[in-house]
Amino acid sequence: MDLSVRETQLHEERRPFVRATVVRAQPPTSAHSGDSALVLLDGTIEGFVGGQCTETSVRAAAQQVLDRGESLLLRVLPAEYDDFPETPGATIAVNPCMSGGAMEIFLEPRLPPTVVAVSGSSPVAQAVADFARRVDYTVEQIRGSDVPRDSAAVIIATHGGDEASVIRAALDADAGYIGLVASPGRGAAVLDEMDLTAPERARVHTPAGLDVGARTAAEIGLSIIADIVRAVRSGELARLPKQARPVPRTAVDPVCGMTVTVAESTPHLVVAGTDVWFCCPGCRRAYQKEHAA
Repeated sequence: MDLSVRETQLHEERRPFVRATVVRAQPPTSAHSGDSALVLLDGTIEGFVGGQCTETSVRAAAQQVLDRGESLLLRVLPAEYDDFPETPGATIAVNPCMSGGAMEIFLEPRLPPTVVAVSGSSPVAQAVADFARRVDYTVEQIRGSDVPRDSAAVIIATHGGDEASVIRAALDADAGYIGLVASPGRGAAVLDEMDLTAPERARVHTPAGLDVGARTAAEIGLSIIADIVRAVRSGELARLPKQARPVPRTAVDPVCGMTVTVAESTPHLVVAGTDVWFCCPGCRRAYQKEHAA
């Protein structure tokens, strides 16, 4: 499997995922240093970073990486194992079903670029778009009041016009940051004329941007993008696209007690009409043997 081609496809589709790479492995693990895989939002793993017990730990850690938007070093160890050099700052996962060996897997988030939708063609609007591209954000031009559904931030810099319609559309699109370029008095007047709830009004930043004493169009554009960067990095503005995020289903392996993510490849049995899930085929065989006796 050519993961680089798949990564490009996911990036073009704006689908978040995690790149998992084995950086250290000790026999008898089935994976080797350099093995890699992509972990999708629903827990699907494409590629190879170890057996199914390891995949369970990787899926759980990948969800954390996507939530935080930060890389993570995962140490996967068998139970009661201490013959693997310590790595400060690593997250440890103990797999009771592993037959031996130990691994370290580096997980890197691959998140779609933040989308900044801009309404208007004023010098401020142009400056916002320019600075957004400089920090690798995706810029979308708003036509009328048609706000893209995956917009993380919406900036209205028309200096008049039907600003209320764009603000309403941005609120309905669940944009995390809505900025109206206007003086404090005019901005408040625009919002006063709209039938907004208190939480909705609180989501609209006007004047938009950080208060840095900006006067020129370039300075105002810079202050707005700086405020969006602040919101993204602080966690105030979600980095994942505004889409229905699947919640991975989990179950407890009745043999080893490990919590497993239920996926198409997860070993399972149907016992008396009930699904029973396992971390690996070994636990499934042990369960079958015990209940066949």
